[in-house]
Amino acid sequence: MTLPSSAPPSPNEIEQAKKLQVAFKNVRQQVAKIIVGQDETIEQLLIAILAGGHCLLEGVPGLAKTLMVRTLAQAMDLQFQRIQFTPDLMPADITGTDIIQQSDSGHRQLVFEKGPVFTQILLADEINRTPPKTQAALLEAMQEHSVTVGGKHYQLSEPFFVLATQNPIEQEGTYSLPEAQRDRFLFQTLVDYPSRDQEGEIIDRTTSSIRTKIEAVITGPEIIEYQRLVRQVPLPEHVKQFVLDLVRALRPKENDGPKWVQGLVQWGPGPRASQQIVMACKARALLYGRLHVSTEDVEALATPVLRHRMVPTFAAQAEGIDSDAIVRKLLKELPRRS
Repeated sequence: MTLPSSAPPSPNEIEQAKKLQVAFKNVRQQVAKIIVGQDETIEQLLIAILAGGHCLLEGVPGLAKTLMVRTLAQAMDLQFQRIQFTPDLMPADITGTDIIQQSDSGHRQLVFEKGPVFTQILLADEINRTPPKTQAALLEAMQEHSVTVGGKHYQLSEPFFVLATQNPIEQEGTYSLPEAQRDRFLFQTLVDYPSRDQEGEIIDRTTSSIRTKIEAVITGPEIIEYQRLVRQVPLPEHVKQFVLDLVRALRPKENDGPKWVQGLVQWGPGPRASQQIVMACKARALLYGRLHVSTEDVEALATPVLRHRMVPTFAAQAEGIDSDAIVRKLLKELPRRS
């Protein structure tokens, strides 16, 4: 373990950090029994879970996004529900609704029938296929981990995560996610094609009669304890200032960044971006055996945290410059503090 020089951790924190590393290494091994490759995607899912965030997976059909999430839930022994988002899906189909029930004595009363959001890992499959009104039904659940129906407040089970998928190439019959909802996702993770060798292994695994069983190697209560440990990871002042430099430089109306940003960025990320970069970096530091955050963590995670929180200008889009390219360019130019 690499320890920070300024604030030595307690023996208990060191022991917990080691247990976290082992536990999540075991989770990756279980997922690897089913999913070939996709190491970066799986790492970002694990970081999102440790940081208590949600993840938006974007990739073409057939890349095993749904299978990946289901396998992850099995390895973590968490309740799993999947909602197939369609144009006719209603908010009550997600949250649940009050129904009238009649007792044996003839007395009628309203009883709340829970929807699929009452789970621990919710897979919102093809989330951009349903109208914004239905998409917004997840907002309270994602932010507050609760649901309000008929004026009554219901708390969701912990830990709770929304892992959503969307298809980037099919636009007909889809609805763009509202900016407020996109901002609730810690990561927008791009799921890419496998390599040739990986695709060959996928063929071997999926066309044989062999069936692999996934073992649960971590529990919900353990995840909650590890989430508490993540919040205790120290954030050095120079790393905090580096995060502020990065996020504020992407706001075209700020004077903190280079002038070229104004020509490429129409809207920049808000304060939640800074918060979530820090939380994600704390989780990554623990996964990599460190009890403090470094600028290396920021550089590794800035793009998936920021790509869905900014809007490039029409001029940038016309030149083929997307959010990823802007973030990468800025990371190269920003001075490192010490």
